[in-house]
This record gives sequence, C-alpha cells and structure tokens, in this order.
Amino acid sequence: MEYLSTRNDKISLKFEHIFIKSLSEDGGLFLPKKIEKFSEKEFSNLKALSYVDLATEIIYKFIGDFCSKEKLHEIVKKSYSSFSEKEVVKIRKVEDLQILELFHGPTLAFKDVAMQLIGNFYEYYLSKTSEKINIVVATSGDTGAAAIDAVKGKKNINIFVLHPNNRISPVQRMLMTTNPSKNVFNIAVEGNFDDCQKLVKQMFSDHEFSKSINMSGVNSINWARIVAQSVYYFFCYFKLDKKEKVSFSVPTGNFGDVYAGYLAKKMGLPIDKLLVATNENDILHRAISKGDYKTNKVQETISPSMDIQVASNFERLLFDIYNNDSKKVIETMNDIKNNKFNLDQFSLKKIQKDFISGSLNEKEILETIKHIYKNNRIVIDPHTAIGVGAVKKHNEKNYVVLATAHPCKFPNAILKAIDKKEELPNHLKGILNQKEEYEVFQNNIENLKFYIKKIVNEIKD
Repeated sequence: MEYLSTRNDKISLKFEHIFIKSLSEDGGLFLPKKIEKFSEKEFSNLKALSYVDLATEIIYKFIGDFCSKEKLHEIVKKSYSSFSEKEVVKIRKVEDLQILELFHGPTLAFKDVAMQLIGNFYEYYLSKTSEKINIVVATSGDTGAAAIDAVKGKKNINIFVLHPNNRISPVQRMLMTTNPSKNVFNIAVEGNFDDCQKLVKQMFSDHEFSKSINMSGVNSINWARIVAQSVYYFFCYFKLDKKEKVSFSVPTGNFGDVYAGYLAKKMGLPIDKLLVATNENDILHRAISKGDYKTNKVQETISPSMDIQVASNFERLLFDIYNNDSKKVIETMNDIKNNKFNLDQFSLKKIQKDFISGSLNEKEILETIKHIYKNNRIVIDPHTAIGVGAVKKHNEKNYVVLATAHPCKFPNAILKAIDKKEELPNHLKGILNQKEEYEVFQNNIENLKFYIKKIVNEIKD
C-alpha cells in the first residue's frame, strides 16, 4: 500500500513513514493512493470472525510490509486484552436504535480502540530501530488519556499532551495528569482545543524543530487511527446480521470517527448514511447541511470533546470530492484559514450522498439523557446523547448510534440531567484523590517548543 498527501498527490510513501510522521511535511494528511473494496467472497469470509481476527484482516490491507499478518494478529490481540468486553465493543438495543458501545477500554472512551493498537505499533517499530520518538498530541478530553495509557512506560518514547486548561471534565483531566510514568508530560494551554491543535500543527510544520525531536502524532490525523476505527463499523454490521444497508449516527468534533465509517463504506460495507452529530459548535453541521464552513467562537459545553471549530479530517473528505486534486485542496485550506470558504453546490451534493448532519443545544442534550434514562434505565454520556438526539431530529429509525464515552467521565452533566451520580468503575475509583502533575502554558508556540526541547534534551543526557 502506497500513500500520498492531500496536498501533494505525486508523493508515494509506505505505511511505516506515514504512521510515524502522522502529518505530511506540506501540512497535508496522508491517504492511500487506492482503496480497494473487499470482493464478495472476502466480505462473506469476514462475517463470522472475532473482533481480533476481523481487525487483523482489515488493518493488514493498509500496512504493506510493516509486519507480517501473524505479527499483526499478535499485536491486535495484545492491544485488546485490556478491554472489559471480550469482543471489544458491545451492541445494546435502545428503543428503535442500536447503541454501539465503544468505551470498554482502559480509559473509557472510543479512542482506546485505536490508541491501544497504535501504542503497540510504536513498540514494535522501535524494537527494530535505534530511534527515540516524541509524541506531541492535542486533546479535547479523551484522546490524551487514551494515548498516555497506550504508551506509558514504553521504551524510547515520550508523550507530550496538550489540553485546553479548565475546558475538559475533571475525570478526563485526571486520567491524564495522575499518570506517574516518567515518559508522560501534560501541558494545560490557556485556550480551547483548536488552539492546542494549531500549536501541534505549527510544531509539525517547523521541520527543523520536528526533526530535532523526532516528532510523531497520534491525533485522528494519524491514518492508523482511522483504519483501526473502521473495524467496529464492519463488526457491528455483521453482528446485526442485516441484509439491507445500515446507517450510523456519529458524535464528532474532528471528523475522524465518522471518516472511519466513510472509509468502511469505500471498502464495501453497505452503509446508507453517516449522520454527523454535533453540539452547538456546529461547523460540521452547517457545512454538510448548507455548505457554510466558517468558524465561529468556540462555545464551552457539557460535551467538551466536541468543542471544536476546526475539523482536521474534513480535509480528507475534500480531497475525495475534489477527485484527488491536491491543488484545489491547498486553495480550499487557505480559504478556510482565512475564514472565507463555502462549499459549492456540486461539492455539497456529493457530500450529501453519504452524509447528513444535526446539532443539539445544551437543553436538548440534557433532555435526551433524561429521556433515555427514564424510559430505559440506561445512562448515556452527553456526546452519545447528541448522536441519539440527532437521529430523533431527523425522525429516523433503525440507526446505529456510536456511544463514544462512559457517562462517569461527565458527572456534572449526568447529575444535572437525571439527578444521579454515575459511579466510576472500580479501577478508577481512587483517581480523583491522586496527585496531579501538569504545566500551564499561555498560547505561545515558541515557549512551548522551548519547554519540549528542553525536556527531550534532559532525557537524552
């Protein structure tokens, strides 16, 4: 499998390179040159596989000579051994919907599904080289904890996590800041997630800096995450055993999880619609429903993982609808940067063949949590509630809603909605009393680069 950049369709790179580098030097995102559909026979053979075996078959199509299929199976099996569900995910029937629970990993969020795998990919790669890698990642709440858990204590790798100060839930923060591993460094940035993400992109774009620390990234811009997340779309479809097409409602901020569904569709999974569900930070809803892709001020909400106005993975979709025209992507990204981009009607109609969208305000989110609990005695987190509520707004039925996080991570929202305190699982019950360690930084790229490089050099010494 060969890869190109959304901003340079002439390059040809192997999986190993695009996995480690995460972001292209030209600022673009990596994509396969060609995505092949499963044949009817291949597709039929996938149906009865366990989650581990299914993941092995799907992921192997994208990694080339990174490792053998046997080694990949070993890595996948190890990655999911810490999940509380034997088959990694769980499907629950709720009214006229199916809820796909993706939060049974160690940090109770869907990010674990991809991140545990990525952590072990790093370990395998570094076992064959003399390299030392420094991961720098921005988080809106869940990615950071999942990434830390995935690489904590691993040799020859450090991780620097940027989160928006005072803009994520206490549980989300403490899953990161209480980790005692010596290779973990937490940074609270005075700003929002978009600010954190911009800082990371600036570091990647500073080639001298990024090369000096051998920088790598695990945000959803990393193609390995997209591939890993595509697996549960297949698994869910096979478990439901439907003959007709299925639709998914996906709570999303950075467009990564829903793009994984789009990838699954391109591989031949019979998906009808992907519903992009957002909170009041609704740039993706506005873009998909009417072509309005202009940023507004980020609103702080009870669904902080979606408090985003710049959805990085949307660039991958643009590349596709522009028929792999990297020059047009560059023009568009410049317009987006200057906040003057609107989708043309032709492009909008192409997107709407696969995607619909919806958004919920705070009141609607709380009402959805309350409704589901009152009628089903099931507690859902605010992000999952957005996925459920978006389906209801469209008056749709028979959707699969992705449940992206455990409700215990958002106790204040749950308490407000149903006057119930959602308890932490046993393995996390003491976390709120543990000592935190993190540095607070202003939104300043030079100060941040100085700090990271200083830490990296001290570790070398």
